[in-house]
Amino acid sequence: MKKLALFSIVLLLCVSSSAQDGTNGGSSPDSKTDKKEAKRKKIAELMRQAEEGVLIYSKQSIFGFQLRSNGYGFFYELGKMKTNRKTTNYRIDFAETKSHKEEKLNGNSFFGNSFIYGKVNYFYPVTIGIGQQYILGQKGNKNGVAVSLVYNAGLALGLLRPYYLAVNDPLTNINRTIKYSVQDSALFLGPTITGGAGFGKGWGEIKVKPGAFAKFAMRFDYGRFNESVNGLEIGASAEFYASKIPVMLLQKKDQQIFIQAYLAIIFGKRK
Repeated sequence: MKKLALFSIVLLLCVSSSAQDGTNGGSSPDSKTDKKEAKRKKIAELMRQAEEGVLIYSKQSIFGFQLRSNGYGFFYELGKMKTNRKTTNYRIDFAETKSHKEEKLNGNSFFGNSFIYGKVNYFYPVTIGIGQQYILGQKGNKNGVAVSLVYNAGLALGLLRPYYLAVNDPLTNINRTIKYSVQDSALFLGPTITGGAGFGKGWGEIKVKPGAFAKFAMRFDYGRFNESVNGLEIGASAEFYASKIPVMLLQKKDQQIFIQAYLAIIFGKRK
């Protein structure tokens, strides 16, 4: 009886397993068909949206060259799309900020470079931040323009490079290359300047001024294909530094806050 009972249990399990396999095997073709159909519909929908000018991507890489109200610069931005309208951006900007009081003059030497009287430092702000791109309006068609709001904030690093001049020392009648100091202030601001010292001076003496920044812009993407980025960005930014930034002599006070507007040409790729 025990053997008969054991045989009956094993037979029942086998029949049950076979029935489950048969059920799964029978639904497998339908399941594969459903998946293929869903994939086909998704591709068709993406193609339709692309034809209508809807921006669809997983990430984008953008480069930009910007003309600022107080200088110029360039940037790189990596964006990862979160929803159909929102993209998280990681961005780094490098620029040169100039004072509105800068004026190029010619030196006393015929072969000398032009120079900026009273300038003591080049100022290069580097900003590293995170933000968002929010699409306000899609293109409508391939030839349309997508309008987005772009904003980000983060760390600002102000790089100061000393400004060098070529001068003729009247006491020794020797040509010298100097940067501003209290000892050489008479030569640095005097009539014996022969010209600028050139672009190669001062790179090993850069000082870093930490701070923070915020940026706000409107982006207009007129690229014909979704795989590429072509457009303009118009915006403004503000930088605040922990200490004052000395750029020019002979002014009332050095700036600690810099506010500027900018226009950028952007290009890049999406995938």
